[in-house]
Parts: sequence; structure tokens; C-alpha cells
Amino acid sequence: VQLQASGGGLVQAGGSLRLSCAASGFMFSEFAMAWFRQVEGKEREFVAAISWSGSSQFYADSVKGRFTISRDNAKSSVYLQMNSLKPEDTAVYYCSADGDNTIATMSRSPRVMDYWGQGTQVTVSS
Repeated sequence: VQLQASGGGLVQAGGSLRLSCAASGFMFSEFAMAWFRQVEGKEREFVAAISWSGSSQFYADSVKGRFTISRDNAKSSVYLQMNSLKPEDTAVYYCSADGDNTIATMSRSPRVMDYWGQGTQVTVSS
């Protein structure tokens, strides 16, 4: 199983970034997908999740209205469009996959996720 995240970088506050995550080694279209983020020394926190079909999305309150999660099952990929970025969005962003839980359950704990990618750094300067 591989989840390869990309698209991170350095951006000024108010700017945008689009993260991508390419999946392989499992039946992508049968798994819900999520993005989490982590700042060194802090717990990993939920950002956004999308159902296996793409019909449902769930967002953390801190990113609602600014971030959009989407997926392309034909390309086995999930994306996170991040707009109006703030310095507090600075973190390592991880994509993850889960085949058993609802996206609401995924939002409550990273421990339920089945697979994890390696992370991509997002730094927002003020």
C-alpha cells in the first residue's frame, strides 16, 4: 500500500495550495479518504474527509469554507484545495484511507484510519 502526498510548500498568508495524494496497492474506490495535519509536538488533527463515492465531505471547523476535498477514483487520487491560507495552517499534511468507518467517525480520531501516507509540509508565512 502506498499513499504519496505532494503539493506542499511555502506560501504567504491569503494564498492557495493544492495537495494531491496518489494511492496504490488497495481498492481505492472502496475506501473513504481523509487529510490530517500535525505540528511538531502536537497531536495529529483531522482536516477533511470524503466518502468512497465522493458524494459526502466532512470538514474541521477551522478549515470549513476555505478548504475543499475531492477525489478522482479513475486516477486513485484525492486532493485538498486550500485557499485563504493562514499561518496557523502550517503543518505536515497527511493523507489517509479507511475502509470501515464513516467520515464522521474518521473526524474524531486518526487511530481508526487503515493506511497513511508520508506527509507533505505546508508552511504559511505571515
